[in-house]
Amino acid sequence: MTSPYDIAIIGGGNAALCAAMTAAEAGAKVLILETAPKAYRGGNSRHTRNFRCMHSGPLGPLVESYSEEEYFADLMKVTAGKTDEHLARLAIRTSEECLPWMQEHGVRFQPSLSGTLSLARTNAFFMGGGKSLVNAYYRTAEKLGVDVLYEAAVTHLQLDSDRIAWVDYTHAGQSHRISPKAVVVASGGFQADTDWLTRAWGEPAKNFLIRGTPYNRGVVLADLLEQGVQSVGDPTQCHAVAIDGRAPKYDGGIVTRLDCVPFSIVVNKNAERFYDEGEDTWPKRYAIWGRLVAAQPDQVGYVVIDAKSLNLFMPSVFPPLKADTIEELAVMMGLPADKLRATVEDFNAACGDTSNFHPTELDGVTTTGITPAKTNWARPITEPPFYGYSLRTGVTFTYLGLKVDDTAQCSTKDGPIKNLWAAGETMAGSILGQGYLAGYGMTIGTVFGRIAGREAAAYAN
Repeated sequence: MTSPYDIAIIGGGNAALCAAMTAAEAGAKVLILETAPKAYRGGNSRHTRNFRCMHSGPLGPLVESYSEEEYFADLMKVTAGKTDEHLARLAIRTSEECLPWMQEHGVRFQPSLSGTLSLARTNAFFMGGGKSLVNAYYRTAEKLGVDVLYEAAVTHLQLDSDRIAWVDYTHAGQSHRISPKAVVVASGGFQADTDWLTRAWGEPAKNFLIRGTPYNRGVVLADLLEQGVQSVGDPTQCHAVAIDGRAPKYDGGIVTRLDCVPFSIVVNKNAERFYDEGEDTWPKRYAIWGRLVAAQPDQVGYVVIDAKSLNLFMPSVFPPLKADTIEELAVMMGLPADKLRATVEDFNAACGDTSNFHPTELDGVTTTGITPAKTNWARPITEPPFYGYSLRTGVTFTYLGLKVDDTAQCSTKDGPIKNLWAAGETMAGSILGQGYLAGYGMTIGTVFGRIAGREAAAYAN
C-alpha cells in the first residue's frame, strides 16, 4: 500500500503528458500508467494534427489574430450553446500561453495545410502530426524523471470518503496496488467499448467505426461514476465525424476523414439528399456529419462529386470510386441508378450563378427550389469522370465524463475529492455539450492537463 510516487497519472495521451511534465517540474515524483503498448502510446493524441489557439497577434506559425470573443463564438456555433462558459473561456484564454509552453517542451510547428482546412489563423499544426507531439512529450517527461508503465491497465480507484485511497492496476500478468498522494485521470472516453456505445445509442452504434485508439474503453470512468463521482455530459453526445466507409473498425485515425462534403452532394442508401452540404466551412461543421450519417438507414451515406471538385480537398487514404457516368457510379456504390440520376439532375437544375465560387470561404453560391438547399459552393455535378465515397459514422471520443471545476478537481455530491483531478477527453464534456470545433480537444487537454498537474503537485507537496 505504500508508493514511491507522489502522483499517479492514468492515461498516456496529450492531457496526461501535460499533467506529468507540469507536476514533475513542480518537484513531484510522477508515474504514468498507460494501458496501451509502447508502440500505441498516446491515445487519440497520436491522430491529431493541430491545436486551436487564441492569439492577439502573430504567434509561432499563426498569422494575424484570433480573439477570445471570435473563438468563443465559433464554439457556440458548433455546440448550440451547450457549454460551461466559464470553463470554455478558461480553455480559450489560456491557450495563448500554451503554444510557447508546448514549444519549450519539444513540440515543433509547421505552416498550416492548404485546401478546405484554411486554418492558418486559428490552428497551429504540429510538425510530424500528433505522433511527433506525443513522442516529444515522452522524451521531455523522461528527462524530468517521470516513470512510465506501458500495458498497465488500471482497474479500480478506491474512493474513501473525500479522497482516493489507492489505485489497482495489472501489469505483466500481475495485480498491483499503490497509494500515491494524488491521482490525475486522463484516460479518455468510453468509445472503444461498443457494448457501452450500444447501450447509449441503441442498435445503430454497432455500425459505428471508432476513429481513435481501441484502448479507451471507459474502465476508470465507469469505476468512478459507480462510486458517486459527479458526471457531466450526455452518453449519446460525442465527437463523431463522417469518415470513409472503408476505414477499419478501430484506429483509422485522421487519414480516414473525408473533407469533400462541401463540394459534393451527400445521399443516403435511397439516393436521397438529407442535409445542406454547404452550411459552413469544414473545420466548423465537419463534426456534425457523423451524427447526420448515424441517423440515415444502415448508418451510411454516399458522397458524389465531379472532376472539377476532385482537387479541392485533402484526399482520404482510400482513393474514390470513379466512373464515366452517374449511373455507373451508382452501380459501383450499390445505389439505385435511376434515383441517383434524378437526384443529381434535380440538384443541377437548382444551381444558379457560380461565378462567385470560392472554395475556402462562404461564397453564397446557393441552390433555389430544392430541399434541403445547399447554401454555399453549390455547383452542378456535370463534369466527368464522376467520383464517389461511402460515409460511415466515425466516433473519436465520447462526452460523458467527469465533472470538474476550474482547477480540474473532481467532486462527489458531498464536495471536492481532495486528491483527484481529471483532464482531457475524460472531462471534455464539461465544455463540449455537443458538436466539435477542429483542434479544440487538444486545447482542452493541454490547458486542463497543465492545471491538473499543477494542482496535484501542490497538494502532494
